[in-house]
Amino acid sequence: MKQKLASLLYAMIAVFIVVMIIIYPQQVLQASQRGLEVWAGIVFPALLPFFITAELLIAFGVVHFIGVLFEPIMRPLFNVPGVGGFVWTMGMASGYPSGAKYTARLRQEKQLSQVEAERLVSFTNASNPLFIIGAVGIGFFHDARLGILLAVVHYLSNALVGICMRFYKRKEISTAGSYSFSLTKAFHQLHQARINKRQAIGKVLGEAVTQSIETLIKIGGFIMLFSVITELLSTIQLTELFAGLLVGLLAFVQLPADLAPGLFVGMFEITIGANTISQTHVAVFFQAIVISIMLAFNGFSVQAQVASILADTDIRFTPYFFARMVHACFASLLVVVLFFPVYQLKTETTSSIMTFTHHISFPLGEIGWWITLLSLSVYLYILLLKFFNQRRFYYRRY
Repeated sequence: MKQKLASLLYAMIAVFIVVMIIIYPQQVLQASQRGLEVWAGIVFPALLPFFITAELLIAFGVVHFIGVLFEPIMRPLFNVPGVGGFVWTMGMASGYPSGAKYTARLRQEKQLSQVEAERLVSFTNASNPLFIIGAVGIGFFHDARLGILLAVVHYLSNALVGICMRFYKRKEISTAGSYSFSLTKAFHQLHQARINKRQAIGKVLGEAVTQSIETLIKIGGFIMLFSVITELLSTIQLTELFAGLLVGLLAFVQLPADLAPGLFVGMFEITIGANTISQTHVAVFFQAIVISIMLAFNGFSVQAQVASILADTDIRFTPYFFARMVHACFASLLVVVLFFPVYQLKTETTSSIMTFTHHISFPLGEIGWWITLLSLSVYLYILLLKFFNQRRFYYRRY
C-alpha cells in the first residue's frame, strides 16, 4: 500500500510540474536561463579542475598514500580509513557535491566499506570557502566578517557531525587499519595501486575528463530543475503559503518572522535563499543563524545531486540526510557561541580575505562560460574518438 501511495505521489508531483511549465513558460525560461548561467559561468569551471585532479590522484595511487598517512587521525576521530582525509579536504576545497562524488568513487574502488562510506559522506559534503566568504558574505551582505563567521561555523559544525557519526553502526566490522605513521608503507601502497591500475596515461587522462564532465552535466541538470521549481513556487504564491507555516517555528526559537520566506527558498536552493535573507531588514545575528542552517542543510537541490551520485553505489542516502539535521542544529548553536568573538573581531585579515576572494571570483565570472564551452568540446571530441575507435575495431574483427 505504501509503495502504491508513493507511486501516486510521484506521479502527481511530475504532472503538477509539467502543467505549471505549460502555464508559465516565460517564468520557466527565465529560471532555466538563471540556472544555466550559474552552472556554466561558476559551478562548472570551479569544480572541473578539482574533479579531474581527484580522478588522477585516485588513478595514480596518491589517495592510497594519503590514506596511510591520515589513518592515525581519521580512524580515532571519525572511525573511517585514512583515505577519508583526502575526501574531507577535497570536499571542503571544491564544495558541493564533491564529498559525495569522491566517497562514491572510493567505495567503487573498494577502499571503503558501505558503513564507512555512509559515515564519510555525512560530513565531507561541505560548501567551499569561496562561496561562503565570497558569494554570501561579500556578494550578498557586503560583509567579509560575516563570511568568515559562516565559514568557521560551517566547517567546525561539520567536524562535530563527523565525530557524532563515528558511532553510526559502530558494532559493524570495518576495514582494518593501522594507527602507525609510516612513509615507507605509504609509498609502497602508492606504487602498488599504480601498478595494479595497468592503464596508459592517455586513457587515464581521458577517463578523468569524461567522468568529471558527466558528473558536472548531471549537476547542471539539477541546478536548472530546482531553479525552475523555486520560480514556479514563487509564481503561484506557494512560497508565501509555506513560509507562513515556518513563522510559528521561527517564533518558537525566537527568530524574526521576516526570515521565513528566505529560509523556505533556501531549503530548496541555497544561493537564492541566502540572497533573499540578505534583503531583509533583520539583525545580522539572526540572519547568520538562518544562513548557517541553510548551508548545513545543503538544500534539496544539492541533496538531489548527492542522491543521484550515491545511486550508483550501495551507499544509503538516509544517514546523509540525518546528518544534515544534526549539522543544522550544531551550526545554529555555534553561531550563538561564536558570533561576538569572531564577527566582532576586526583585523587586517578581513580586508585581505575580501581582496583575495574578489580577485578570484571576478575573473571566474568573466571567463567561466569559455572554460565550460572548451571543456564540453574536449568531452565531445573524446566521445567521438571512442566511437570511431570502436567502429574501427568492429570492422577489423568482422
